[in-house]
This record gives sequence, C-alpha cells and structure tokens, in this order.
Amino acid sequence: MSHHVSSIREPLVQGHKSYHDITEDLVSPTERAPGMAWKVGFAISVSLLSFGVFCILWTIWHGIGTWNLNRTIGWGWDITNFVWWIGIGHAGTLISAILLLFRQKWRTGVNRAAEAMTIFAVICAALFPGIHVGRAWVVFYFFPYPNTRGPLWPNFNSPLLWDLFAISTYFIVSFLFWYTGLVPDFATVRDRAKGLRRKIYNVLSFGWTGSAKHWQRWESLCLILAGIATPLVLSVHTIVSFDFATSVIPGWHTTIFPPYFVAGAIFSGFAMVLTLMIVTRKVLHLEQYITIGHIESMNKVILVTGTIVGVAYLTELFVAWYSGYVYEQFAFFNRAVGPYWWAYFGMMFCNVVSPQIFWFRKMRRSVAVTFFISIVINIGMWFERFVIIGTTLARDYLPSSWSYYSPSWVEIGIFLGTLGIFFTLYLLFTRVAPVVAIAEIKSILKSAGDQYTGPDAVHSSTEHVEEQAHD
Repeated sequence: MSHHVSSIREPLVQGHKSYHDITEDLVSPTERAPGMAWKVGFAISVSLLSFGVFCILWTIWHGIGTWNLNRTIGWGWDITNFVWWIGIGHAGTLISAILLLFRQKWRTGVNRAAEAMTIFAVICAALFPGIHVGRAWVVFYFFPYPNTRGPLWPNFNSPLLWDLFAISTYFIVSFLFWYTGLVPDFATVRDRAKGLRRKIYNVLSFGWTGSAKHWQRWESLCLILAGIATPLVLSVHTIVSFDFATSVIPGWHTTIFPPYFVAGAIFSGFAMVLTLMIVTRKVLHLEQYITIGHIESMNKVILVTGTIVGVAYLTELFVAWYSGYVYEQFAFFNRAVGPYWWAYFGMMFCNVVSPQIFWFRKMRRSVAVTFFISIVINIGMWFERFVIIGTTLARDYLPSSWSYYSPSWVEIGIFLGTLGIFFTLYLLFTRVAPVVAIAEIKSILKSAGDQYTGPDAVHSSTEHVEEQAHD
C-alpha cells in the first residue's frame, strides 16, 4: 500500500493529531454521558417507534381493512415505503464494498455510519412484506423449508419470494461486513474500558489482540466480503424492480426498471447518509474526521446518479410515446396531469432539478445547502416510489374501476414507526461504537505518509500492533 501524499487532494483528518488524539476523539462519545441533543432525538425516536408498534398491532388485530386500500389499489404506502427503505440501504454497501475495492480513501470517514444505516434501513424495509400480506402470523410460509404441510410450498414464480431471498442475503452479508469492520475498534474501546463494560467489549471484539496475523486475516475477510457484497448492490434492487417489471400493467412492464431502480437507490441512499453524517459530525464534534472533502465527494455521486435518474424519467416518457401503445401512453399522461400530478412534479423537481445545484463547487462544499438538498432528495425519492405504485394502480383499463388513494392514520403511523426504529437504532449505535472507523483512518493515513505531531501519550495494544502491521 504505497500511496503518495499528493494522491490525496484533501487530508482525511484536518489538523495535526497524534494517534492517541484520534482514538480519544472517536471513542470518547461512547464513554461520556450523552448530550441534550442526543436525549431529545432519542425521546422523539422512541415515541415514534412506540406509535408505530401500536399501529402494527392495530393492523394485525383488525386486519388490512384499517388501511385505505381498495379494489383498484392493492398496494399503497406499504410497498412504497418498502422500496424507499430498501433504496436507502444501498449507499452503505456501495460506500463500503465498491469504494473499498477501488481504493477510494474518501470513503473512510463515512463508511462506518453508512454501513450501520444499511442494516437499520433493511430492518425497516423487511417489516412491510411481513405485514402487508394480511395474515402476519403465517408469514413463515414465505420460507422454503421441508414441512409437514404436504404440497404447500412457496411459489418460486412469485416476486414476493424473490424479495425474501434478496433481502435476507443482502442483510446477512451487509451485517457481516459491518461487524467485521467494527472488531478492531471494539478492541480499542475494550482497552480503555473497565469492569463489566470491558468484558462486554472483549466478547464483541472476539478477543482481538492486534497481532499481525489478526490484521492480515481481517483485511482478507474484508476484501472477500466486499467482493461478495458488490454484486448485491446491483442484484437486490434489481430484484425489487422485478416486483413491478414482471407484471403486465402499463407503466410497470418495462426493461428499464432494473438499472433505473439501482441508480435511484444509490441516489437516495447517499442523500440519507449525508443527512445523518452532517447531523452526526455536528453533535459529536467530528468535523475534523467527516470533512468538507467527504461531503463534496458524496455530492458528486449524488449529482451523477441524480442525472441518471433524470435520464431514466425522460426515457420512460419517450418509450411510452414511441411505443404507440395507448394504455402505456395513458399511464404516463395520467401521472403528469392526473389526480396525482403534485406527486409527479414534486418527484421531478426534487430528484432532477434540485441536485443540479451541485455543479457549482461552492454549493457542493456548503454544509447547509447539502443538508437541505439531501432532505429534498429523500422526499423526492419517496414521491417517485409513490408515483410508480399509486398513480399506476389508481386508473387501470376500466374507468368504472378508477379510484383515488390516500393513506389512513394507521398507514401513516406505521411509516412514522419505521422512522422511529431507524433513528432509535442509529442513536444507540452512536453510543456503543465509534461512528468513524478508527483503525482504517489510522492505517490509510499512515500508508499515505501523513505526519502526526506530538507523542502518543497512550497506546492501546491494538494501536501499537496496528502500526507495526502496516509498516
């Protein structure tokens, strides 16, 4: 790993810091009492989570009739939110796996939180297939396992089963990749901890000693998991798009959906990472580790993927016009000027127009602008999923079947509950693990030749052997 300092346009860590200073900055948030901002955020998140659990139990007890689905619109906010959460979960794997394989150093400041975000987003997404089927108590029928129910096996032609395999595979690999990266940092926290806390972190770190053999196997495992996770970035949302593309409904039955969904997922995922990281760097005072350079690099990815999504929108319109198929043409005409026109133009503005501000370097490097645009993009990508699902189903072949859909309080409550689950888990994560990967920051800075001033006042066994392993 012989890289030159000149290959890094901006320092990965701003300022002159010793290795001990880096450890102190990144581990101390897990050791000291949480601040008022964290407590307020946690209280709001737990409240939303509790209300969401109540709405889920209400749905299971009273049935799907508590939702405003009707004979025309069988999918509403449930699948809209499912696809939205799956999309958000894509950025973590992309930042961690693909950028690791391409040796992109700017990923180091944000990859840990992005991986955690992936895990939590997939948990939120997996909730919806379990409850939208109506009889949640027999959801185990999804799983293809030897059973005593005779010929009753899952239908392998069903996209619902494809989703099961895609989500479970994606979650397992992403979780292993995330936890593997945490092991050295758990050992660093362990070396500073005392009593029961030390024992807990010793278990979490699998007795990591920081020997050269440990580092060698750790790096090999990270590369193997990255190689496995990379095709998952493409496959998972491709399979989710098959939920729609394999149907014969105008507006869904199109081959552009797989690449279109993947680009949109990366687009929305990076926006959510920025939303979380900008707040995290402010609350935990990590401005020297999550730098403006990181934010600018992620904004470039948002600009590229947002442009790809915009091209996909225009391609859909062109193909519908060029096909000469009147039902396909009506589907897109209805999206633009039908009763849901507000969602369509909201989607266009949020996803196509707003990211274009990042053509300007000053805007890419503005924290306030980035935070605002990241929220706008997340809203826009939710609109996109709703436009694809709601507007397409609202008006089918028979005008006598046309209907208008708006969510009930139960559906809104379940969505708010998933937001509560997501932010509760993320806030707990910031209390038990370093938000920025300590070991990776140090190893990359050392290999890049960055010099640190000041002696290392305290070296944990992990830090000391880590320096030897990378020499």
